Amino acid sequence: MSLYKISDFDPNYRDSFQGNDVKGSGVYAEGNDDKIGNISDILVDEEGHFRYFVVDLGFWIFGKQVLLPVGRSRIDYNADRVYAVGMTRQQAEALPEFDENLVLDYDYEERVRGVYRNPDTASRNMQTVDTTAPLETSAYLDTSAPLDASVAKTPIPASESRKTADTPTYNRDNYTYTQEPSLYDLNDRDHQTLRLYEERLVANKQRRKSGEVSVSKHVETETARVAVPIERERVVIERTTPNDAGKAVSGDSTAFREGEIAQIDIYEETPDIRKETVVREEVRVSKVVDRDTVEAQETIRREELDVNAPGLTTDEH
Repeated sequence: MSLYKISDFDPNYRDSFQGNDVKGSGVYAEGNDDKIGNISDILVDEEGHFRYFVVDLGFWIFGKQVLLPVGRSRIDYNADRVYAVGMTRQQAEALPEFDENLVLDYDYEERVRGVYRNPDTASRNMQTVDTTAPLETSAYLDTSAPLDASVAKTPIPASESRKTADTPTYNRDNYTYTQEPSLYDLNDRDHQTLRLYEERLVANKQRRKSGEVSVSKHVETETARVAVPIERERVVIERTTPNDAGKAVSGDSTAFREGEIAQIDIYEETPDIRKETVVREEVRVSKVVDRDTVEAQETIRREELDVNAPGLTTDEH
């Protein structure tokens, strides 16, 4: 059995209260109308059922918070009050103090229930035990443990002995709140608004990193070949027989002149190959969002109202 603060169980719980949120309401003693404290929080079980009111006792017992089972309360929404049925100052002092850092396990709840089950015993114990001493962790937990010697000497009425003998025993392995309706049941007289709970699926999204893409560049080398056409000049000497071959040229001033030279400049092209850097392509990096719908299926529960009125006519609105 796990207990939760109502705001932790359902952050939107106020929507279902229809303006009747009892948190902050004053707590009064039934009968004498003395103010005991205020409701500081509500504890519900894993199904959302009210189990305890956390009562800040204020100046009644300064600085102490205790648990009030919902079955021991009467809610007056019109007066914004919660009445603690049968709670006495001795009971409040005997109750273990509630602290948000405590583990609300079976043992702690048994200490609480033990005080409400046996209010007379709690009252007598408060008269014989030093109330300034710290409360032992086993107080009101083991109802079979012998009483303090000073208390044991006090005779117990036979009617109370029979009541003690008839008190059922509870087991941590199979205890349920339905075993003690006097502590946990809601009724039409004391709790005019009975709330039916249902479970619902709450779909949220969480943004998480699913991967990482790194874009960088590196240098690769390769051998490039380029063909460059070039021109190279060469001298061609062609010998021919002139038409006037054999004809006497006596007296020609150009004949037999030694040292005559015919000079021709020869050119050739050589390849001039160099490297230059140019832009080959441009890469743009961006993100796009792909959208999809994910469906989930879960079994949820819902409370329905059962009306048991044999032979009577009821109107349900």
